[in-house]
Amino acid sequence: MIYLIFYILIGAFVGFVAGLFGIGGGTTQVPLLLMIFKAQGFSEKHVMHLALGTSMASIFFTSLSSMRAHHSKGAVRWDIFKGMSPGLLLGTFSGSFFAGYISSWGLKIFFVIIMYFAAFQIISNFRPKAKTKLPGKLGLFIVGLIIGAISSLAAAGGGFLTVPFMLYCNVIIYEAVGTSAALGFPIALAGFLGYVISGLNAIELPKYSLGYVYLPALLAIVSISILTAPKGANLAHRLPVLKLRRLFGIFLAILATKILLGII
Repeated sequence: MIYLIFYILIGAFVGFVAGLFGIGGGTTQVPLLLMIFKAQGFSEKHVMHLALGTSMASIFFTSLSSMRAHHSKGAVRWDIFKGMSPGLLLGTFSGSFFAGYISSWGLKIFFVIIMYFAAFQIISNFRPKAKTKLPGKLGLFIVGLIIGAISSLAAAGGGFLTVPFMLYCNVIIYEAVGTSAALGFPIALAGFLGYVISGLNAIELPKYSLGYVYLPALLAIVSISILTAPKGANLAHRLPVLKLRRLFGIFLAILATKILLGII
């Protein structure tokens, strides 16, 4: 029961963050799941895979709610969504499928690097100046392919990469955030399927696992995150998001450091 409460609290937090910042929530959710899964005594060999897979699965549901909320505000560029989605689907599925062949240690190292990068980006309020226009269909496909592959190994909705890319391509900030939230859907869908398939034949997985997705945690997180994601999206247009983002960035850096200290 105590673990169920923790899962619900995680869901409330990551759902709100996904809506507020246009970030899929994986960078926050994975470290928290990692800590809880270890406390539950899950096999060290699979604990990172389970955290990534379960996070991807939950982002799938969160992204739907967040996407709908941003669309209602007219903040989603569907032309960008259509152009990047094929690449995101292929890149994310490939990355999450082959993640099953990477050691838990290797996944942790990669994830820590991504977390530090995301934290630096948020704290410094890195926003590339608009220097070009959006590429054509092939360009959007290639960008989606790269972002999807990286996101699959970080269980992230891609916001830390898609938002800067769109800003660089002269997309206004609120549309970049809203479109990033929508792009979290194809990333999460492909990642969900990839982690399920890659873990189907894995041994020593906990009971009630579907591949590398731990269903009890998924159900608890999703049940509350789909309610808090729209709240975050609505407040994104009214709160001092810049100050909140910096605090969130510091929080991510602390989580990354905790994982790193547990590795070395």
